[in-house]
Amino acid sequence: MTEFLIIQDIVVILLVSLPIIFLFKKINLPSIVGFLIAGMIIGPFGFNLIKSVNQISVMAEIGVMILMFTIGLEFSLSQLIRIKKFLLVAGGFQLLITILLSIIIFSLLGIEINQAIFFSLLVSLSSTAIVLKILSDKDELESPHGKISIGILIFQDLAIVPMFLMLPILSGFGTLGAGDIALKLIIAFGVLAGLLFLARFLMPLIVYQIANMRSREAFTIGVILLLLGTAYITHLFGLSFALGAFIAGLILSETEYNHQVVSDILPFRDAFNSIFFVSIGLLLNLQFVLNNVLMISALTLGILFLKSLVVVAIVYFMKYPLRIGVLTGLGLAQIGEFSFVLAQAGLNFKLFTNDFYNSFLSTTIFSMILTPLLIKFSPFIAGKSSVFEKNKKHNANYLEELHAHVIIAGFGLNGSNLARVLKETGIKYVVTELNPDTVKREKARGEKIIYGDISKEEVLKAVNIDKANTIVYAISDPAVSRRSLKLAKKLNPRIYALVRTRFITEVDELKKLGADDVIPEEFETALQIFRKVLERYHIPLNVIMKQTTLLREESYSFLRKEGGDISSFTHLDEILAQGLTETYYVNEDNSHINKSLKELDIRAKTDATIIAIVRDGKTISNVSAQEIIKSADTLVIYGTHLSVDKAIDLLDAK
Repeated sequence: MTEFLIIQDIVVILLVSLPIIFLFKKINLPSIVGFLIAGMIIGPFGFNLIKSVNQISVMAEIGVMILMFTIGLEFSLSQLIRIKKFLLVAGGFQLLITILLSIIIFSLLGIEINQAIFFSLLVSLSSTAIVLKILSDKDELESPHGKISIGILIFQDLAIVPMFLMLPILSGFGTLGAGDIALKLIIAFGVLAGLLFLARFLMPLIVYQIANMRSREAFTIGVILLLLGTAYITHLFGLSFALGAFIAGLILSETEYNHQVVSDILPFRDAFNSIFFVSIGLLLNLQFVLNNVLMISALTLGILFLKSLVVVAIVYFMKYPLRIGVLTGLGLAQIGEFSFVLAQAGLNFKLFTNDFYNSFLSTTIFSMILTPLLIKFSPFIAGKSSVFEKNKKHNANYLEELHAHVIIAGFGLNGSNLARVLKETGIKYVVTELNPDTVKREKARGEKIIYGDISKEEVLKAVNIDKANTIVYAISDPAVSRRSLKLAKKLNPRIYALVRTRFITEVDELKKLGADDVIPEEFETALQIFRKVLERYHIPLNVIMKQTTLLREESYSFLRKEGGDISSFTHLDEILAQGLTETYYVNEDNSHINKSLKELDIRAKTDATIIAIVRDGKTISNVSAQEIIKSADTLVIYGTHLSVDKAIDLLDAK
């Protein structure tokens, strides 16, 4: 029966996962912490409910692949190219500086140089799975610290390849020379570039053929095949499974099938993710931790501090506010899951003793456990960091002259479109933006934009918040929006505050903080669907607009309440029974051209009446039965909703 132990282990993990998700949601903590702790409790070094870690590790690897695949789906290749600066500059410097500082520290602690280098490689990597999951759950992938974090994490994943090639050299009995290493690197990254090129053209065609089968099962199986197949190909050439899965998601994100792919994959992702985080907790030797509490605590805190400090310095050097640096640094402070893979390889090359290996595992797991807590409290810590920043004087003349103007926070798609409209209408405005490249580029184009964090009092005062008429939050950082809104209302209680948010659940909190209007993208989409459906049934435009306005004025409360009072809507059955006027344009290929209205006999067949014809810009109001229908005519039809629909169907008939 030993071959079925894996099923028992999965049952145990899922059985533990459900109450953990419930409990940690109640206490408002990320469930990841609970999964890690659960793994420690039920694992071989706890109550020993799970004895075989190897089989669980395979399933955990699948969990990482699915997570990376879904993250890739939320991005696109063009978005990745836009963050190349973060990937190359921030990622490169983070890895290099962290490794160099770690080597110095480990050498001072008396560790041999080859082991010091190896340990430094392990420390330099962060957890892609944990950081991206938390950023995704918080809807902060598009925030400045989210983009920087993603750039650094992707660079780290790419760096795994040269790190593996260094192991035989560090072990002291390696046979690889510099030429061999260079060749392997060229092959690995050449395969990566080739895979990206081929996938960009082949994958959409493959998915189209699968979708064309019109089978839900075939589509789901095909997507999983593409995911695992791409991951396996990258693994064969020395890259990680996770990187291949990310590439597959990245390519599919630019196809029209990405929404269906996400809906099919999400259930797998959530289930396998719990297995992944529990599997990490399984590895922890609790007895070793209890015997070495002080050492492991010092190591964990030291690594968290060192890695945070390095990232904060790099982000600040890139001319981002200290707050962004702190948010990014605390998020990337842990040791990552790919360090486990590197550590396992290091054991084979005898770069680890048992004590060192257990110390590494313990430190890594505790750094992971602390990460969700650090990220949760990072906005508070980042807010306190502003006291260390120097006030910057904004000396642009137009800032001093601004009054009754609009302040736009963020120059993304929404912010830039609003700025263009305000410019065309002659309304004064100023933009605040945290991307220094965007500020530099747009200033050169004459845009009224400054570099600054809108949640800081100095920046709000610099854009004359006390004289402003309106402030619009067009940013993708909910925490910054909330903090800035509270401060803006304190500095100018009369200002009209309009906040863009992604989810309807955030409306009430933003209203309490002083937002005059909140636009949740989630239900603006729902309103557009609602409007299009009613238009399809010829509901008069004024009625549609009335219902849409009603929902918006009530802050979408009807849509947020279960079992809402339907009487708040005008009775649509009464509207449908009333008459309406509709127009019908006669195309040149219409089969009824050159027929008389008598031949068409619309009234007898549908109960609708053609009351006028617009032809060559002139209206024929007294329409006789002998009137001939001509190409480019516009027929004015009167009747009930049902009769008008029948008349249009009749006119469309071939």
